[in-house]
Amino acid sequence: MGPANQTHVSEFLLLGFSEKPEHQLPLFGLFLSMYSATVGGNLLIMMSIGSDSHLHTPMYFFLSNLSLVDLCLVSTLVPKMLLNLLTHTKVISYAGCLTQMYFFMVFVCSDNLLLTVMAYDRFVAICYPLNYVTIMSPQLCGLLVLVSWTISFLNAVLHILLVMRLLFCSEREIPDFYCDLTSVLKLSCTDTLINNIFVCLTTGLLGVFPFTGILFSYTQIFSSILRVPSTEGKYKAFSTCGSHLCVVLLFYGTVIGLYLSSSVTPSSWKSSVASVMYTVVTPMLNPFIYSLRNKDIKDALRRLISRLASSVTGHG
Repeated sequence: MGPANQTHVSEFLLLGFSEKPEHQLPLFGLFLSMYSATVGGNLLIMMSIGSDSHLHTPMYFFLSNLSLVDLCLVSTLVPKMLLNLLTHTKVISYAGCLTQMYFFMVFVCSDNLLLTVMAYDRFVAICYPLNYVTIMSPQLCGLLVLVSWTISFLNAVLHILLVMRLLFCSEREIPDFYCDLTSVLKLSCTDTLINNIFVCLTTGLLGVFPFTGILFSYTQIFSSILRVPSTEGKYKAFSTCGSHLCVVLLFYGTVIGLYLSSSVTPSSWKSSVASVMYTVVTPMLNPFIYSLRNKDIKDALRRLISRLASSVTGHG
């Protein structure tokens, strides 16, 4: 591409879903309801944990952070998608695209690292129950969350700085409903070798290593559970990590599904559906998984709703 065809684009087009006008309103209604359920579910989890002293433990501290990340993740992507569906436009500004990309990378990375920290928490709780309170001190829990957030912010900053040095051609169509890093890199006229090397490095360090840590934790957990003599004891031990395991399987299952759909098929529609599963459906289901499978959360939710109802009737 010659220099004459290079330009600093002012906007991109998010192709996303169907271009047919009759599909826009049903899609808007669908995603608005999913977004509302995600926001409501994660807020309830955070409020229940914050207002109930019984849940002021490491496991629920990490869960409240996970709910915050999920809430922020969908709020980074879905409002812009809803606006585009409502106004029948696909435009996102260059600055808006970089901002969305930055926060998307922050929250996805935080999600991944928090799931790893939660796996370590369950590993200590089941494999070293007598030392759990000593090992999982408030200081360590705070440090683990702080490190997770710090790594996520630094990773996103470096990616964005590398993208900002690129020039873009007249091609500005992104085959998804949000600004994805790999899709944006494909639109660049300049050499993206450094960007692609950094993507591979960070995927290995922040993707493969945490996943390996989760696998190791659960290998040790299952090994410990199998040594429990009674069936009731095995069930009780497994129930403490069942919800987290379901969330891990859902998160990594949708990540793998997104990767396979984008590499195997050129279909923009299939890729968008896989993206929705990963970025919208998973954060929506996480609160339900924890609240349905966890007695403590269900009891805390009942107490919270009861207090809210009493407050409303008291002011009525």
